Amino acid sequence: MNDEKSTIKVWDPFVRIGHWTLVIAFFIAYLTEDDFMSLHVWAGYVVAGVVVFRIFWGVVGTKHARFSDFVYRPSTIVNYIKGLIKKKPTHYLGHNPAGGAMVIALLLSICITSYSGIALYAVEDNAGPLASIYGNQTNMTLSDSMVVINDGSDEGQDKEQHDERGVGGTGHMDNHSEYEAEKEEAEEFWEGLHEFFANFTLLLVLIHVSGVVLSSRLHKENLVKAMITGRKDIADK
Repeated sequence: MNDEKSTIKVWDPFVRIGHWTLVIAFFIAYLTEDDFMSLHVWAGYVVAGVVVFRIFWGVVGTKHARFSDFVYRPSTIVNYIKGLIKKKPTHYLGHNPAGGAMVIALLLSICITSYSGIALYAVEDNAGPLASIYGNQTNMTLSDSMVVINDGSDEGQDKEQHDERGVGGTGHMDNHSEYEAEKEEAEEFWEGLHEFFANFTLLLVLIHVSGVVLSSRLHKENLVKAMITGRKDIADK
């Protein structure tokens, strides 16, 4: 009974479940990219889905889940960090200013990571929700570049052979080479973007974990436990 009086509910189930699902899915995706592509792709979809829902919930969700509760002005964030350095930070029931800034940074970074990964999947395998935008257009390219004339006469057959060997064939090869060059360029772009932000997200996660440990010690509260139970200890506050 006394324990109930010393804690207060802060995080709703959607925030907590989404948080831990995102953690698990991100690391599965990060660790399976090279050897288990199917698992990597599906983990990436889960990450993207959780982020989209979290953005939605940040607008219409419960009090401490909303962006309006933890998005602060830069000056407030700086002052909070100064308090951390002096080991006298101001206590916040929900996300503190530094934690709120980290949430926004993580959401943005994961959004770019997810989108670039889905775009890369479309370019490489002509699959996924962005296939219609970035997907493989090889069949269309080949169809447009090959003109087959065959009306049943010898003249039509001669024309077809001429097209295959002459200008038509050369045009097809040129179009195919141009397509391959464009595809390779697109792959390099999306792959580079995807890998950079995947690693950048990991860096943000490490900083986030360090901040959680530091804040937990200075505020004398278990933030990891709070994200599991949804309740924060308010004793001695």
